[in-house]
Amino acid sequence: MVQIQSSVDAAKQKADPNAARDANVKGALARIKHKFIVMSGKGGVGKTSTAVNLSLALASLGHRVGIMDVDLHGPDVPRMLGLSGMLALGPNRKLNPIGYSKNLSAVSIESLTSTKDEAIIWRGPVKYSAIQQFIGDVEWGDLDFLVIDAPPGTGDEPLTVAQTVSDAKAIIVTTPQEVSLADVRKSINFCKTVKMEIFGLIENMSGFACPHCHTRIDLFGSGGGQKTAIAAGIPFLGQIPFDQKMVECGDAGVSYLQLNRQSPVSAAFDAIAQKMAGLLAAG
Repeated sequence: MVQIQSSVDAAKQKADPNAARDANVKGALARIKHKFIVMSGKGGVGKTSTAVNLSLALASLGHRVGIMDVDLHGPDVPRMLGLSGMLALGPNRKLNPIGYSKNLSAVSIESLTSTKDEAIIWRGPVKYSAIQQFIGDVEWGDLDFLVIDAPPGTGDEPLTVAQTVSDAKAIIVTTPQEVSLADVRKSINFCKTVKMEIFGLIENMSGFACPHCHTRIDLFGSGGGQKTAIAAGIPFLGQIPFDQKMVECGDAGVSYLQLNRQSPVSAAFDAIAQKMAGLLAAG
């Protein structure tokens, strides 16, 4: 009886491509323990560098991590990780993510275009289809964490993730100044509207230590992220200081965390990664 039902289901999926894709997405997500979407209310707050370095920190702890770049119009994950080349089809007719290390692999639209400078000119329905393919048509395998780097704002891409990955948790990135915090409050309300759990808020570029006198300089103010988190009743994950070396490593496609293990920035990312990893221990 079970075999007959399986045959019926297979026939339905063949007749309905959408049903087949939904089944592939469901099957892929079932093999991933925890999913996080890294969001920001506005651009320029270091959202992608946060997603990349959290992924690196989790992988360094020995966890199996995938990073999915759904910033379709500005995909920067491959550049920050120093990845090149196209996604290749595996023997099961699924795309293999590009491996960065034993524990970390990545998928980005940039790895499916002929040149890095090719513009993606898509409307909402095509974006929805592409993000579903990034999940269901990619051989992610068994992961402890999937980190999803979304574009700024509350448009098609984060909405698609919210609809497709129902158990995704949001990590919201902001800088301390008010213009950024005002947009972050929109991201918080977005998550509440679509019923997405907010794992917490990160205040990025929070203070800069002068390399000469070591005096702390609050380039963009300080503490606004924590105040916003408290006011919204969401967890505050921590402050990440500004470090020029972070910019240099991102541009060069090398790991800041590997080259600067003893820095305050690395300590901040490690602390947040430990909080994320705590979900595994909690079951």
